[in-house]
Amino acid sequence: MHHTIFACGAAALFSLSMTAAASAYDGQHCKAPGNCWEPHPGYPEKIAGSKYDPKHDPKEIAKQADSERQMEERNKKRVDYFKKSGKFVYDVAKIPE
Repeated sequence: MHHTIFACGAAALFSLSMTAAASAYDGQHCKAPGNCWEPHPGYPEKIAGSKYDPKHDPKEIAKQADSERQMEERNKKRVDYFKKSGKFVYDVAKIPE
């Protein structure tokens, strides 16, 4: 009798796990060729704060581009000075004009 109860419980767990696996995310529902992204079950279609969220402030977004532009300018000064002198100086303020 004890083995029968165990077998019934195992069968029930197995069937539940198969049901969950059948409805699990598989990434095969494509809106267009190559556009197969879909949210996992239980997640919203669009998450607030994504690049499509109109609440982003353009000034805040531009900070990264400004930072990268300044970094590129500093790197150009370092490389130009290295090409002229053969010495690499990390601190741009110490590079003679």
